[in-house]
Amino acid sequence: MLVDGKWVKNWHPVQKSDEKGRFVRQVSSFRNWITPDGSAGPTGTGGFKAEAGRYRLFVALICPWASRALIARSLKGLEDLIEVTVVNPVLSDQGWQFGGYEGADDDPLFGAAYLHEIYTQADRAFTGRATVPVLWDMKQGVMVNNESADILRMFDTAFEALAPSQLRLYPQDLAAQIDALNAEIYDSLNNGVYKAGFASSQEAYDEAADGVFEMLDKLETRLTGDFLLGERLTETDIRTFVTLIRFDTAYHGLFKTNRKLIAQYPRLSAYLERVLRLPGVAGTVNIDHITRGYYSIKALNPTGIRPAGPAHVHRLVRAAQ
Repeated sequence: MLVDGKWVKNWHPVQKSDEKGRFVRQVSSFRNWITPDGSAGPTGTGGFKAEAGRYRLFVALICPWASRALIARSLKGLEDLIEVTVVNPVLSDQGWQFGGYEGADDDPLFGAAYLHEIYTQADRAFTGRATVPVLWDMKQGVMVNNESADILRMFDTAFEALAPSQLRLYPQDLAAQIDALNAEIYDSLNNGVYKAGFASSQEAYDEAADGVFEMLDKLETRLTGDFLLGERLTETDIRTFVTLIRFDTAYHGLFKTNRKLIAQYPRLSAYLERVLRLPGVAGTVNIDHITRGYYSIKALNPTGIRPAGPAHVHRLVRAAQ
């Protein structure tokens, strides 16, 4: 991680643990918002007006948080407005790196070798982990935001004048329901699989694994329409999808959330395929990057060997692309 702008120790998956061995996730540091007129958003400062070609999104295709932003960019038709750089899926001793793998890009802005160098371009004294996604302002040469939940929301509305869309991922009439369900799904499922995989005590693992499958059971029962809040796709579906598409491939085995596969949930399986087949979504899913990345985590898989399957996930993604 970085301390006062200097890389001081090798990357490790466990950012922090509490007194009971529970995994604790780092809080995002850059919280400015792109807005239609450049005014300040809910957090941070103003000065980030929606403009074509001004912003770049740094993502890892392994990462569900980065994939949230990538899917929103696709669904909202922002591909020609916001450029993307994909990092190497293999987590090195210095974290995310550029290039060196099929489908991974070199850094086009500074010629950096590692993502943490982008962070120190933004803040020479930055302390913390260099995470994805990163939304970068190429006009001012500053980092706008590194919180996926914020980026998802700003992509929904900020560029409407440049790329009008009938899709609203955070409609105001569903806002309260979206916020409540997002919080529940995040704690028990999105972050719950990480809490299970990176638990450092049996108690912490049992608590997290129980939460994961209680939430999956709840979502299976809830899904009576096409999407989680009825017949309209919302950001809650994106946030749920990115975990489900990785579950059978990575979390079930590597993170020990192995009581059931998503394939054993009929409604969730149909829902997963329904979201995957939305225009542009399958193009954000790279199973090779996902398996290569997760199974490169030395703390969980020291040999680096990755499994060949599961075949049903490979077939599903190929059919949708």
